[in-house]
Amino acid sequence: MNINEIYHLSDYDNVLIVDENGITIFYDLADLNILKQLGLRPEEFLRKNVTSFYQNFTNDNSTLMTVLSTGEALWNIEQRLTSTNGFSYLSKSSTFPIKKGASIIGAIEFSKHFYEIQDMEKLERFADHKIYRKNNTIYTIDNLISESTVMQEVKNKISKVSNTDSTVLIYGETGTGKEIVAQSIHNLSTRYTQPYISINCAEIHEDLLEKILFGTEKDSSTLTPVITGLLEQANGGTIFLDEVNALDIKLQARLLKVIEDKTIRRVGSNQDIHLNIRLIAATNEDPDKLVSEKGLREDLYYRLSVFRIDLPLLAERKEDIRVLTNYYIQFYNRHMQMKIDHIEDDVLLVFQQYNWPGNVRELKNAIETAYNNASTKNITLNDIPSKISKFKNKLVNIFKSDKPINLKDKVEEYERGLIVLELQHTGGKLAETARRLGISKQLLKYKMEKYELR
Repeated sequence: MNINEIYHLSDYDNVLIVDENGITIFYDLADLNILKQLGLRPEEFLRKNVTSFYQNFTNDNSTLMTVLSTGEALWNIEQRLTSTNGFSYLSKSSTFPIKKGASIIGAIEFSKHFYEIQDMEKLERFADHKIYRKNNTIYTIDNLISESTVMQEVKNKISKVSNTDSTVLIYGETGTGKEIVAQSIHNLSTRYTQPYISINCAEIHEDLLEKILFGTEKDSSTLTPVITGLLEQANGGTIFLDEVNALDIKLQARLLKVIEDKTIRRVGSNQDIHLNIRLIAATNEDPDKLVSEKGLREDLYYRLSVFRIDLPLLAERKEDIRVLTNYYIQFYNRHMQMKIDHIEDDVLLVFQQYNWPGNVRELKNAIETAYNNASTKNITLNDIPSKISKFKNKLVNIFKSDKPINLKDKVEEYERGLIVLELQHTGGKLAETARRLGISKQLLKYKMEKYELR
């Protein structure tokens, strides 16, 4: 093998070595996820005949087995490999004999995997948009699963604002997808090649937040080391501050200066550091209420909300429940050691009627719970969380009556029951109850008086 041949081997990703009998004794793969597609764990790939992993290979057509039998190298051979579990992909390989004197004691193969358009569905099992992991993200706008008009409007806003460097304020309750929206904006922008840094401000003690965000300068007297803060780490890219209202007023003032001047000072330093960052913030509480209650500085609110995105509750986009359910079934079929083929109609009916206080995240968790409980390939009411399955009984009780009632009475009784459930869910907060029911607060008061719920 000459120097040019060795140089060209750098084009390959994977290395596989077998002994004289074709038994694997060493391998190094660029992506271990390929073993999952072969249905193997890493340790199971060793000490087996190389042809045993594929449906379409024998001693006669395997490149490794051919080199073992002929002693001649094979260069740049393209083949389609089909594993025993049906996964198929293209491979380009160069294979060489390993000799000891005149004897062939093994073979080494360098290979690279290629995927065609028809393989894309299988590649989803690796990870959605895996390349974006290089900038610390895992989501793009494609991960906002929806068919509803209200979410299409959200996607349109994301697409528009991603073309600018404006600050963005995202408002949405827990589980509505604020992190996905923030990552989507970053990955649609020209900053996608630069870092995306995310922090939940409510999860860090306020005494540490300033140092974590702004960093520290070395101080020999206090033994304080140099720490590069998250704002500095995000230079060139995007920083996402979730629950930004958890910052105390002093830090909110410093953050306002960062937005306006694009500079920071590390704690303990008198030197400005100029930054090129985009700031996206989020809160799970009504921003206008936070401002009125002094939980968020008014001037910071105005700078953050240059562009504002309000995320709807799942209860406000119930037409998405079925598509989300199917999406998460497909997701867990790929990521759990079982497969669900069907979800029963009464489960979907309860899903449609349930209020989902935890929003999309709660729906996802409900599907995962069902996978852990299911004893067949069908999801039943017995498999989902009891909090949700019991909701069916609450609805049934609404219709229970010892006397015959006409249609008008039945509709009113149903409406009264829904109002009662929402009031219980919100702890009696009229504005929140009205919002969840999709009616005005004035109309809700009228109906509560009508049904003697005051």
